[in-house]
Amino acid sequence: MSSSLFSPLLRRHLVTSLHRAPTTRAFHITPTVMSEKLKPAARVAGRRQDVWTIINEAAAASPVQPIVNMGQGFFGYNPPDFILSAAKSALDRVECNQYSPTRGRPRLLKALADAYSPFWGRQLDPNTEITVTTGANEGMLSAFMAFIEPGDEVIVFEPFFDQYISNIEMPGGKIIYVPMHPPKEGAVKTLSAGEWTVDFAELEKAITPKTKMIVLNTPHNPVGKVFSRAELEKIAELCLKHKIIILSDEVYDRLFYTDFTRIATLSPEVEKITLTVGSAGKNFYATGWRVGWLIGPPELIQYVSAAHTRICYSSVSPLQEACAIGFEQADSHNFWQQCIKDMTAKMDRFTAVFEELGIPYSKPEGGYFVMANFNKVQLPEGYEFPPHVEERPRDFKLAWFLIRELGVAAIPPSEFYTDENAGIVEDYLRFAVCKPDSVLEDAKERLRGLKKYLRE
Repeated sequence: MSSSLFSPLLRRHLVTSLHRAPTTRAFHITPTVMSEKLKPAARVAGRRQDVWTIINEAAAASPVQPIVNMGQGFFGYNPPDFILSAAKSALDRVECNQYSPTRGRPRLLKALADAYSPFWGRQLDPNTEITVTTGANEGMLSAFMAFIEPGDEVIVFEPFFDQYISNIEMPGGKIIYVPMHPPKEGAVKTLSAGEWTVDFAELEKAITPKTKMIVLNTPHNPVGKVFSRAELEKIAELCLKHKIIILSDEVYDRLFYTDFTRIATLSPEVEKITLTVGSAGKNFYATGWRVGWLIGPPELIQYVSAAHTRICYSSVSPLQEACAIGFEQADSHNFWQQCIKDMTAKMDRFTAVFEELGIPYSKPEGGYFVMANFNKVQLPEGYEFPPHVEERPRDFKLAWFLIRELGVAAIPPSEFYTDENAGIVEDYLRFAVCKPDSVLEDAKERLRGLKKYLRE
């Protein structure tokens, strides 16, 4: 048995074990059996390098430092003082440093019910219609674990938040993709993100007797689209017809710049088949807090809660308390209106550089991402890319080039499409504007370096 087959740590463990083994008992390890035992499950094995790994690699190797990170959607500033103070105060309370009830702290459940009942047009029951989760992502995983059996089909619109895919695959679900289509003039003209459309004939064709759930995201990441009421009504009609659960990811629900309809509020019938996902991280500029929730009818929520209990039991107690106070005091601080005002100003500030360069973009209707079309940016002939970037669509090359030459990180959105449909967005890059104004100005100045690469 060759010791080179094992790590130094494992070799030390084997030697120690052999020395300690009783002399009357033989100790045999077959390398092939050992490697088979250590083989990872298919659900986490065999994945190609993801976008975050590639972007981080480019950033580390870029001669332009420090990198201006306009790619990842974390905030570059703190939550407001009244929420930070609530978190600090909670840490001094004994009960806020112990387990919370698995469905959430009563104060947060009540605050959520009070905050969302006006949108529902009735009083939500905090004890049966809401469950708190460890971030919106874990909440969605809990929903999939609650309802998806191996072979069940889940419809997902492209582009998608990448965590949807692994979350659906974990319980054995099969993903059916339906692409959103950018406006035909998107390469030459700045248009509303609302111009990205779903082909409803494609959507209906994707539905089969095995379709169990559809995932909706509005306001949408990365497009910035807010689905119109008419679009939501078409989706809801199909789901009612085919008895499909709607999982509506509405984590950007406080950042909308046009009319925003929550699909669960269309009718009592639609509400009965809808789970709505929310995020304190997005609401309160605190993505690291990992506090989320789902709202839905008791007959659905009870099973999401059961799955959540088995995944992580309960969520962070002091931060739940802080979020509760955040909701209780948000209106008195005019917080929600200020959020919209501030993010709109950041959008306008940052996109001014695209106006200046003549680079068209999708004007967001919600959220804090901007999709810009770089069709007119000509990459230098013979520019060298590493093989794992060379084999990916043009947007990966654009992202690599921006980091290496200008020191600006953006995200290639083809990562959020299947290979079959990746060409739809190969000229786009996604930028996150939830950064301090000084960072936005730095990014703008660097992006002006694209002038020499623009096609006439």
